[in-house]
Amino acid sequence: MDVDFTLVDVFTDRPFGGNQLAVFPDARQVDPVTMQRLAREFNFSETTFVLPPADPANTCRVRIFTPARELPFAGHPTIGTAAVLAAAGTERDLVLEEGVGPVHISFDGPMIRLHLRSPVYQAPPERPSPAVVARALSLPADAVADTWWAGVGLGFTFVRLTGREWVDRAVFDRAAWARGLADAWSPFLYVLAGEDGALYARSFAPDAGVEEDPATGSAVAALVASLAQRGGRDGVHRVRVDQGVAMGRPSLLHGSATRDQGRLTEVVVGGTAVIVGRGTMTLPLTLPGSDGA
Repeated sequence: MDVDFTLVDVFTDRPFGGNQLAVFPDARQVDPVTMQRLAREFNFSETTFVLPPADPANTCRVRIFTPARELPFAGHPTIGTAAVLAAAGTERDLVLEEGVGPVHISFDGPMIRLHLRSPVYQAPPERPSPAVVARALSLPADAVADTWWAGVGLGFTFVRLTGREWVDRAVFDRAAWARGLADAWSPFLYVLAGEDGALYARSFAPDAGVEEDPATGSAVAALVASLAQRGGRDGVHRVRVDQGVAMGRPSLLHGSATRDQGRLTEVVVGGTAVIVGRGTMTLPLTLPGSDGA
């Protein structure tokens, strides 16, 4: 059985930057076990599989897999999948069914934006231990300015450092992470520095099989939502995030959150994407351990 795929670099305007993504635009013949195996085979941060929608009013259903597990939502897979659908001539206003519910997509020239309307925002009242986080990043404790947990579809441990130089110096310590953060509210670390409007970041997601991620849209969604809620001010809150620089895959992500009467009404994440290749995977009709075995 032959299954076509498209390769996309997301949150960049040129090839070989941003975050890599494999998209299977017609995955009707691919069972979930094989989806996970394909995600491990590509070994990108995520791989997506496009299926018919449950609601005919929507464009399609999208399943997102890291090399280790399936996710209910992720930013760069959503943006990259939308780019592939648009290139194939799909209508420009898209609604993608994901684990978090319908995700609306808009296009403005090369900019692709995902819209989470009335998002479910999660933020435990306690905060991660700065000392534990510092050890997981191989940094001195005084390099950590603030820590908090927040999520919109996917939760993150946010770590604000005192300067960009500390972001670059961070070295992920898996053993320290396993001792102190692997079983935390979120095992995913998003490390940042800078003013709220212009941030520099790195992302570590070992629990998903990703040691470091060059561009993390779901983190930016949770980040801008948390900045809006923690700031306590209604209106539109915006961030611009540079990520992936230390990995040699520079990425640019834009996020905004609208807060009205203390409630988040919309979170938007935007960026550009470049299709860099197409190919075909040849799969046996029955794979050992698959649903058809």
